[in-house]
Amino acid sequence: MSAQSPVPAWQPHHVATAGTAPDGTRMNTVELLVRDLDAMTAYYQHAVTLDVLGQSGATATLGRGGVPIMVLRQERDLPDSDPRGAGLYHTAIVFEDERRLAASLASMAQRVPQTFTGSADHLVSEAFYFTDPEGNGVELYRDRPRDEWTVHADGTIAMATEYLDPNQFLRRWHDPEASDSGASAAIGHVHLQVGDIASARRFYVDTLGFDVTAQLDSALFISAGGYHHHIGMNTWRSAGAAPRAATLGLGDVRILVPTRTDVEALADRLRFHGIPTADDGDTLRFADPWNTRLAVSPETV
Repeated sequence: MSAQSPVPAWQPHHVATAGTAPDGTRMNTVELLVRDLDAMTAYYQHAVTLDVLGQSGATATLGRGGVPIMVLRQERDLPDSDPRGAGLYHTAIVFEDERRLAASLASMAQRVPQTFTGSADHLVSEAFYFTDPEGNGVELYRDRPRDEWTVHADGTIAMATEYLDPNQFLRRWHDPEASDSGASAAIGHVHLQVGDIASARRFYVDTLGFDVTAQLDSALFISAGGYHHHIGMNTWRSAGAAPRAATLGLGDVRILVPTRTDVEALADRLRFHGIPTADDGDTLRFADPWNTRLAVSPETV
């Protein structure tokens, strides 16, 4: 593997914002609409090292340690997604520690080295980037402890894109004799392609209530509860993108908030802003300005 920076190097603008997304908000699963369910399941199971937690008909759920991470749903008749359109930039899976990340990275290097696209030290995390067989971006990463992050007075967090050698990381942390059985992982964040950053900020910050942790002219990073980011957005390939049509690729982005009361408060804000919603009594569903679908559910009723 060779290392390269997957995005331009950057430092966060200091942008203060008062969010209303509750502490305890976290990412749930990501749904991908796929053409070849068997091939995609094999990639995420055998290369990424997720477990198949369930499979029924045209849908497979994969995760680690019993925690669902990816839902793959076969949709053979949909067209391919537009790489320059709105939608998914990458799904980011966070591992417990360096050793467990290295085990997944070693599997990727052995089984699908051609899908590697880069690696970076982001100061708050160490990350490795891939593209799955149907063109969806994948990030595998581990977080540094929060007491090692630099948090500015306005709440923004120091991040960067610095060199990270994947081979050196493997030499230091990969233990082929260690068992990874039962180890957990989760969706740490989701990175989206959007049409413009100003509209993304109005929707995700002003309406949904996330905090800005970093912003560029071409990128926005937001979170709840002080995390470095739960959602990233950029226009590096998608500036001016129109709302998405139905395609393969990203199905929906699922978010967990602490309680049903938090879901209802979000529903009220969306209605105030005139954004259509659907609520089945558990999950609130709506779309962003580019028709990327989001689903918000409570951890507890």
